[in-house]
Amino acid sequence: MKIGKYLGLPMAALLGLWVAAPMQASAQGSIKIGYTESLSGTFAQIGDQGIKSIQAVVDEINAKGGVLGKKLELVPIDNKAQPADALQALQKMVDDGLPIVLNCGPSNIAAALVDGVNKHNDRNKDRRIVYVNCGAVAPELTNEKCSFWHFRTDAHAGMKAEIMVRGLPKTTTKVYMINQDYLFGQAVQRDLRLYLEKLRPDVQIVGDEMVPLGKVKDFSSYVAKIKVSGAQALLTGNWGPDLSLLVKAGMDAGLGIDYYAYYAHLAGGPTAIGPSGNGKVHSVMNFSENMGVQFNKPDVDAWVQAFRAKHDFDFVFGDRRLGIELIAMAINKAGSTDALKIAEAMEGLSWTDKVGQPVTMRADDHQILMPYYLGTFTTGMKYDSEKTGLGWRIDTTITAADIAQPTTCKMKRPAS
Repeated sequence: MKIGKYLGLPMAALLGLWVAAPMQASAQGSIKIGYTESLSGTFAQIGDQGIKSIQAVVDEINAKGGVLGKKLELVPIDNKAQPADALQALQKMVDDGLPIVLNCGPSNIAAALVDGVNKHNDRNKDRRIVYVNCGAVAPELTNEKCSFWHFRTDAHAGMKAEIMVRGLPKTTTKVYMINQDYLFGQAVQRDLRLYLEKLRPDVQIVGDEMVPLGKVKDFSSYVAKIKVSGAQALLTGNWGPDLSLLVKAGMDAGLGIDYYAYYAHLAGGPTAIGPSGNGKVHSVMNFSENMGVQFNKPDVDAWVQAFRAKHDFDFVFGDRRLGIELIAMAINKAGSTDALKIAEAMEGLSWTDKVGQPVTMRADDHQILMPYYLGTFTTGMKYDSEKTGLGWRIDTTITAADIAQPTTCKMKRPAS
């Protein structure tokens, strides 16, 4: 089933089409990947751009011959950003025999999926499923809650905290923190404090706020507190409207600080920042459209041009690309779509990403290890973001070795 054609339909209609699709897809010999994401509600913009970006990578692989001589097929189900709906989506996938579920967050949904996949696979060894996580970054998911069936293709919150702290200028000595009050945001708060103390003990935290996920519509009161705090920089793991509304409030108020964010480059962030954010906003990234030019990679630049010719938004989802690459390579390596064989093939798998950087899926905890970057939103870039006239320039590269934090995972592998 072609994804873009159906995204405008009500979810009930989409699910109806999806239920009708398996026999036809099977006859065509496709390998189906279940994808559950928030495709409606508060975070729908990111979900919509995410699924279209993933489909672009699927199309690229299919154009090169697919996997095991078959085409990959993405099967989307809306989870409305609710763990209960994500578990319902998981059940539909296992009922139809899909070997893989792909999900890119948030972390409360990922935690539910890890638990759901573990329980299902323990009880149904003939219908097991692998969970590839391309964006839920609570560290617990590859530490104490690690699972043989779960693989993460994004740096976790602790790693991103270290990237952010390593990228802080030496002249920045006062920071304010705002994060979302759920599993991921709590991890960001904890790990930013940890790495500030470890790497930058000269930095003073002059404010620390937690906000309810997706509930705050006006951040002006928070901005007022930042203003009087004397902070030189705002550190935040906020994403979606919780970030774009926060940054917009700061820009509207003329808040003269630097913003360091995990996800300022995602949908809505650049528009909220606008021209007044030139040189002031920095984001943790594993891919930027301008990397082809900056790193002298003409093939990357050509791919970006082709993507932009079809879409009216930026390709920022390097973690989603890595998820599809991992799936395709593991199936080819296993020579099978059996979930156990796929999971075994994923462990320790190494490859190079789109810009030629080394990537490894660490076998100990199923956490991806690769270089990461701190990008700055600025003028003068070949590709601007969301038609703002400003784009993302890579200013700092953090090696995989620098952020290969130890794991507390005690992996339990199935006997067969």
